[in-house]
Amino acid sequence: MAEKKKPEIHINNRTDKPDNIVRKEYMVNRDCEEIEKELPRFLRGVFSYFRSSLLPMSRREYLRDIRFFMNYLVEHTYLTKADRAADITEDEFRKIKGSDVNEFLDYCRNYSVEKDGVIQVYTDSSRTLARKKSALSVMFRKLYREGIMPEDITGMFNPIRVQKASEHEIKALQDNEVMVMLDAVTTGEYLTPKERQYWEKTKKRDKAILILFLTYGLRLSELEQLNLSSFNFERGEFKIYRKRNKESIMPLNNRTVLKALHEYIDEERPAEEKIQKGSEDALFLSLQGRRMTQRQIRSMVKKYTSIGMKTSRQNGYSPHKLRATAATSLIGRGNSIYDVQELLDHENVSTTQLYAAHKLNTKRDLIKSFEWDDEFDNPPEK
Repeated sequence: MAEKKKPEIHINNRTDKPDNIVRKEYMVNRDCEEIEKELPRFLRGVFSYFRSSLLPMSRREYLRDIRFFMNYLVEHTYLTKADRAADITEDEFRKIKGSDVNEFLDYCRNYSVEKDGVIQVYTDSSRTLARKKSALSVMFRKLYREGIMPEDITGMFNPIRVQKASEHEIKALQDNEVMVMLDAVTTGEYLTPKERQYWEKTKKRDKAILILFLTYGLRLSELEQLNLSSFNFERGEFKIYRKRNKESIMPLNNRTVLKALHEYIDEERPAEEKIQKGSEDALFLSLQGRRMTQRQIRSMVKKYTSIGMKTSRQNGYSPHKLRATAATSLIGRGNSIYDVQELLDHENVSTTQLYAAHKLNTKRDLIKSFEWDDEFDNPPEK
């Protein structure tokens, strides 16, 4: 029997959002609908609540967490006789206690999945556990309000301590590491022979990406979604789409940025006939002529940041660390915390203040001056 061909997706866009943003939202919503089909029908009210109160990406994450919990009930407990999550009954669900959810969250801390003779071991961070707990809390509260659950069991869930942002060490490149990184993408120095083969074809693209991350502190999703039509060079501005469906106009008045963009667009970006259908307006393209994926961008950034820090490719930084680099560099140059907050779209200024408190150089100066050996106690005479 021939495999059923997937239908093509045609976007009839009547908004001012770019087609790629509308397409992505549609794909996420379609994923959500597919997950809902795998879950019990008595969760219809929960699904409706998620659609009305959550953004598409958050809705999908919550649904995935609930599906994982349902599969856990089927595969690892005696709480249901169902062979699949969709067949769990209301009567079985009513018997779930807070302690059962706590056991599930403990399971998520370290669990394994065996497939095709390979055992994959997974460990959830406290932040991931907190999200799963939140998804289940919303679900159980909604079911209690609908009369499906006899009591609100969420008060029995164990607390999950999520490390505060202030307790994290800020990871960012230093200015000298940024210069090494940009020199590498410009000249190809420090690249392996295989990497240089790709570099010859993508160096201007990669440099433009790094410059945009470093200058504007863009999020990965914001950069990935950029289009040619996002830029108005005459007016000196470009539009990005933030979290929470916000639009933001960014100034395009930095000469380094303008040079990098024009060199890429005019000299290296593939000709129109080499661009795949659906990616014609995409700013950053892969060698296959398609919009670069977040995974491709992340891999490229890790490569060049590892060169800047003189470490292994595996230990290179993610694009989010370039966002942190932009923040610490801007604040280190004396810019207002509130101006940096607006540029980076931090919801709360306390987030921006964390970068102002990044005192790596202070630590270095303290340790450097704190010698125990007399030989190093005094600076050498001139």
